[in-house]
Amino acid sequence: METLETRELRYFLAVAEELHFGRAAVRLGMAQPPLSRAIQQLERRLGVRLLERDRRGVALTRAGETLLHEGRAALDAVTAAARRTSRAGDTETSGSRRTRLVLAVKAADSHELLHKLLDAYAAEPDAVEVEVLPSGTCEQGEMLRDGRADVALMHAPFNSLAGFDSEELLTEGQIAVLPAGHPLAARATLSLAEVTDVPGLPLARWSRDGAYPHGPGPEIHDQTQLAQLIALGRTVAVFPDSARAWLWAEHTAVPLTDAPPVVTHIAWPAHSRSLPLASLIRTATRL
Repeated sequence: METLETRELRYFLAVAEELHFGRAAVRLGMAQPPLSRAIQQLERRLGVRLLERDRRGVALTRAGETLLHEGRAALDAVTAAARRTSRAGDTETSGSRRTRLVLAVKAADSHELLHKLLDAYAAEPDAVEVEVLPSGTCEQGEMLRDGRADVALMHAPFNSLAGFDSEELLTEGQIAVLPAGHPLAARATLSLAEVTDVPGLPLARWSRDGAYPHGPGPEIHDQTQLAQLIALGRTVAVFPDSARAWLWAEHTAVPLTDAPPVVTHIAWPAHSRSLPLASLIRTATRL
């Protein structure tokens, strides 16, 4: 059975993602001829054609598409192993070992739950340092896969839990966050249809998998930007009810009667054997 080196995977992924040998070579910081030779050697060793080359450019074959998908996952796994190993055995100047966990959370969501979790875990006798890593919409899964995070608070139906172990922690409704002076802000409740087509107040657009959905609303890059745009009367956003914790005086939250409930999970890689992580999860399920 043939094996692949991480160097070969990085070379191939650069070409597969750029679909151009010149751009891939610049991205890798190398000359184009050795990159072309490396890909040709990889194809000969695997016994398949990975790329179709012609005057119009480069295209992936079916085998190339498979290696693109599998190669990304493999490199993420290698990177994750290195990052988690480093965190599990950080050494201070005194020579003692300092283990820490990285917890990915969507910025401003589950504020009260997060406080309770961190306080309860800190009281455990075997607690280690927990670094809270704020993330954008739907980024927690990627952070778990590539090792930037050891554990995450994720929200169904917005986050995919596929490939992770998880436990349910909280179920809550959703709210529309509106400018305080807008006529709809005086309503006791609203429907999703009423907030997705408001004249002059388009729905905010968050990036998902690196792309923004189509629509007239502003592209949102962080929580502060969103909060300011809502306060200025430029957009409206939909959030879990727990997002009330970060609202400004210029915002009003109105419950949405027909929005699906949001279920907050604590999620972690299925293969994890970390004892500190297991302790954190036990603490979370007791809240």
